[in-house]
Amino acid sequence: MSVTRDSLIGGLVFTALCIIWGSSFILMKEGMKFLSPYQVATIRILSAGVVLLPVAIRHWKNIPANKLGIVFLSGILGSFIPAYLFCLAETKIDSSLAGFLNSLTPVFTIFTGLLFFGQVFQLHKLTGVLIAISGMLVLLFAKGNVNVQYFSYASFALVATVLYGLNINLVGRHLKEIGSLSVVAVSFALLLLPCLIILWFTGYFSLPLSQKGIVFSSSASSLLGIMGTAVATVLFYILIKRSGGLFASMVTYGIPFIALSWGVLAGETINGWQILGLVIILAGVYVTTRWKKKETGSKM
Repeated sequence: MSVTRDSLIGGLVFTALCIIWGSSFILMKEGMKFLSPYQVATIRILSAGVVLLPVAIRHWKNIPANKLGIVFLSGILGSFIPAYLFCLAETKIDSSLAGFLNSLTPVFTIFTGLLFFGQVFQLHKLTGVLIAISGMLVLLFAKGNVNVQYFSYASFALVATVLYGLNINLVGRHLKEIGSLSVVAVSFALLLLPCLIILWFTGYFSLPLSQKGIVFSSSASSLLGIMGTAVATVLFYILIKRSGGLFASMVTYGIPFIALSWGVLAGETINGWQILGLVIILAGVYVTTRWKKKETGSKM
């Protein structure tokens, strides 16, 4: 009975994350209609931190002193830097493409696990990585009119997914014993002051903040932070601890299809080659993870 309930909870959390994070890419685009990418990313982190601040104050005592640095690092790797990288990427690439590239996260979870966390090398993992990379290349060349600038900005999204993969391994290895809410709330509280400083230096407080366009973009950025960062990150840590880091990273199976739907509604052009590239990437993700499931199942 408890297994059924746990499976249901895991499925609901998984679905919610797909919808929330899949919608994040179009919210970034909407935010950048009247604000700079740096301002959108900063408001995203700041709004998440403000919402979680009361929780952080209450849960601060739950963080061991020797883990505080890792909690801060997790916030930097898993939210802060990727927020800026994705916003910068979307100044030159479609929101749907950013969502597609985000689906490489499970591959980079494997890759960073092998490089930095002592995971055992297995041939099928390498095979899956190579398949996913070939899908990424199809995706990047899908529109034909590519150039150095296009690849440069797409690489911002790729670096963000590498950091996501690194953070997934970091949390799974070092923060399992700490409550999810404590980790999330404290990590964002630690980022509040840097965010206020960045907003000041980017001139946000000098803008006509009551102007309709600024209000719209600020609201989109705040929604991005409250739902796409604060709420979603709590859910993500819950999923990591309930189902494991690798399974949690597979939430990216659903994210690109939500991003695709929003992209189509926003008038972005999607062609068959892009869909093919996405399918190949997801096939690579499947190859890297399905044996892991079998191995886990055989030990139960």
